Amino acid sequence: MTRPTEHTGDTEPPLLRVNPPQLSPPTGFTHAVTATGGRLVFLAGQTALDGAGSIVGATLPDQFRRALSNLLAALAAAGGAPPDLARLTVHTTDVAAYRAAAPELGRIWRDLAGRDYPAMAVIGVVRLWDEAALVELDGIAVVPQEQTGTEHR
Repeated sequence: MTRPTEHTGDTEPPLLRVNPPQLSPPTGFTHAVTATGGRLVFLAGQTALDGAGSIVGATLPDQFRRALSNLLAALAAAGGAPPDLARLTVHTTDVAAYRAAAPELGRIWRDLAGRDYPAMAVIGVVRLWDEAALVELDGIAVVPQEQTGTEHR
Protein backbone atom coordinates (compact mmCIF):
# COMPACT_ATOMS: atom_id res chain seq x y z
CA MET A 1 0.00 0.00 0.00
CA THR A 2 1.29 3.46 -0.83
CA ARG A 3 0.76 6.67 1.04
CA PRO A 4 -0.09 9.41 -1.45
CA THR A 5 0.36 13.02 -0.48
CA GLU A 6 -2.84 14.13 1.16
CA HIS A 7 -4.99 16.52 -0.81
CA THR A 8 -8.01 18.47 0.23
CA GLY A 9 -10.31 20.12 -2.25
CA ASP A 10 -12.80 19.37 -4.95
CA THR A 11 -10.41 18.49 -7.76
CA GLU A 12 -7.61 15.99 -7.99
CA PRO A 13 -4.17 17.65 -8.08
CA PRO A 14 -2.23 17.30 -11.35
CA LEU A 15 0.65 15.65 -9.46
CA LEU A 16 0.40 13.10 -6.71
CA ARG A 17 3.56 12.30 -4.73
CA VAL A 18 3.76 8.68 -3.53
CA ASN A 19 6.19 7.31 -0.94
CA PRO A 20 5.59 3.61 -0.20
CA PRO A 21 6.17 2.72 3.47
CA GLN A 22 8.29 -0.33 2.54
CA LEU A 23 10.94 1.95 0.97
CA SER A 24 13.38 4.02 2.97
CA PRO A 25 12.00 7.44 3.88
CA PRO A 26 12.86 9.91 1.10
CA THR A 27 15.07 12.87 1.94
CA GLY A 28 14.95 15.65 -0.62
CA PHE A 29 13.08 13.62 -3.24
CA THR A 30 9.87 11.64 -3.79
CA HIS A 31 9.88 7.93 -4.71
CA ALA A 32 7.11 8.22 -7.31
CA VAL A 33 5.07 11.01 -8.84
CA THR A 34 1.92 10.39 -10.84
CA ALA A 35 0.58 12.88 -13.34
CA THR A 36 -3.21 12.98 -13.25
CA GLY A 37 -3.78 15.83 -15.64
CA GLY A 38 -2.22 18.88 -17.12
CA ARG A 39 0.24 19.84 -19.79
CA LEU A 40 3.68 18.20 -19.94
CA VAL A 41 6.67 20.54 -19.98
CA PHE A 42 10.07 19.05 -20.83
CA LEU A 43 12.86 21.18 -19.40
CA ALA A 44 16.25 21.19 -21.12
CA GLY A 45 19.42 20.80 -19.12
CA GLN A 46 20.36 23.98 -17.30
CA THR A 47 23.79 24.80 -15.93
CA ALA A 48 25.02 27.88 -14.09
CA LEU A 49 25.07 30.03 -17.24
CA ASP A 50 24.44 33.72 -16.80
CA GLY A 51 22.61 35.83 -19.37
CA ALA A 52 25.84 36.35 -21.33
CA GLY A 53 26.45 32.60 -21.63
CA SER A 54 29.24 32.29 -19.04
CA ILE A 55 29.32 29.81 -16.16
CA VAL A 56 29.09 31.62 -12.83
CA GLY A 57 29.86 30.29 -9.37
CA ALA A 58 33.05 28.64 -8.20
CA THR A 59 31.46 26.03 -5.93
CA LEU A 60 28.96 23.28 -6.58
CA PRO A 61 26.31 24.92 -4.31
CA ASP A 62 26.77 28.26 -6.11
CA GLN A 63 26.37 26.58 -9.47
CA PHE A 64 23.43 24.48 -8.24
CA ARG A 65 21.62 27.65 -7.13
CA ARG A 66 22.12 29.26 -10.55
CA ALA A 67 21.22 26.09 -12.49
CA LEU A 68 18.05 25.61 -10.43
CA SER A 69 17.17 29.30 -10.90
CA ASN A 70 17.62 28.86 -14.65
CA LEU A 71 15.48 25.69 -14.69
CA LEU A 72 12.73 27.42 -12.71
CA ALA A 73 12.87 30.45 -15.04
CA ALA A 74 12.31 28.15 -18.03
CA LEU A 75 9.45 26.45 -16.18
CA ALA A 76 7.87 29.81 -15.31
CA ALA A 77 8.14 30.92 -18.95
CA ALA A 78 6.18 27.77 -19.86
CA GLY A 79 3.47 28.70 -17.35
CA GLY A 80 4.61 26.45 -14.50
CA ALA A 81 5.84 26.73 -10.93
CA PRO A 82 8.14 24.64 -8.70
CA PRO A 83 5.36 22.38 -7.34
CA ASP A 84 4.65 21.33 -10.96
CA LEU A 85 8.02 19.52 -11.24
CA ALA A 86 7.40 15.79 -11.54
CA ARG A 87 10.93 14.62 -12.43
CA LEU A 88 14.38 16.11 -12.03
CA THR A 89 17.74 14.69 -13.07
CA VAL A 90 20.92 16.13 -11.59
CA HIS A 91 24.08 15.52 -13.60
CA THR A 92 27.26 16.29 -11.67
CA THR A 93 30.95 15.95 -12.38
CA ASP A 94 31.62 15.09 -8.70
CA VAL A 95 29.08 12.89 -6.91
CA ALA A 96 31.18 12.87 -3.70
CA ALA A 97 31.13 16.68 -3.60
CA TYR A 98 27.38 16.62 -4.29
CA ARG A 99 26.80 14.23 -1.38
CA ALA A 100 29.01 16.34 0.90
CA ALA A 101 27.07 19.48 -0.04
CA ALA A 102 23.65 17.79 0.23
CA PRO A 103 22.49 19.72 3.34
CA GLU A 104 23.34 23.05 1.68
CA LEU A 105 21.81 21.93 -1.63
CA GLY A 106 18.66 21.00 0.26
CA ARG A 107 18.47 24.50 1.74
CA ILE A 108 18.93 26.00 -1.71
CA TRP A 109 16.14 23.76 -3.06
CA ARG A 110 13.76 24.80 -0.26
CA ASP A 111 14.64 28.50 -0.74
CA LEU A 112 13.92 28.41 -4.48
CA ALA A 113 11.45 25.56 -4.96
CA GLY A 114 9.80 24.89 -1.61
CA ARG A 115 9.13 21.51 -0.04
CA ASP A 116 7.41 19.72 -2.93
CA TYR A 117 10.06 17.31 -4.16
CA PRO A 118 9.97 15.62 -7.57
CA ALA A 119 11.14 12.12 -8.34
CA MET A 120 14.90 12.63 -8.68
CA ALA A 121 18.13 10.99 -9.74
CA VAL A 122 21.73 12.14 -9.36
CA ILE A 123 24.03 10.95 -12.14
CA GLY A 124 27.81 11.23 -12.13
CA VAL A 125 29.30 12.32 -15.45
CA VAL A 126 32.86 12.76 -16.70
CA ARG A 127 32.15 16.32 -17.85
CA LEU A 128 29.36 18.56 -19.02
CA TRP A 129 29.02 20.57 -22.24
CA ASP A 130 30.65 23.61 -20.61
CA GLU A 131 33.92 22.45 -19.05
CA ALA A 132 33.54 24.84 -16.11
CA ALA A 133 30.07 23.46 -15.25
CA LEU A 134 29.91 21.26 -12.16
CA VAL A 135 26.18 20.50 -12.29
CA GLU A 136 23.34 20.40 -14.82
CA LEU A 137 19.63 19.98 -14.08
CA ASP A 138 16.88 18.84 -16.43
CA GLY A 139 13.32 17.91 -15.69
CA ILE A 140 9.73 17.22 -16.56
CA ALA A 141 6.80 19.19 -15.17
CA VAL A 142 3.05 18.79 -15.34
CA VAL A 143 1.44 22.21 -15.51
CA PRO A 144 -2.26 22.33 -14.64
CA GLN A 145 -4.57 23.16 -17.53
CA GLU A 146 -6.10 26.61 -17.16
CA GLN A 147 -9.87 26.64 -16.77
CA THR A 148 -10.22 28.65 -19.98
CA GLY A 149 -7.86 26.49 -22.02
CA THR A 150 -4.13 26.08 -22.51
CA GLU A 151 -2.14 29.06 -23.66
CA HIS A 152 0.80 28.20 -25.92
CA ARG A 153 3.90 30.38 -25.81
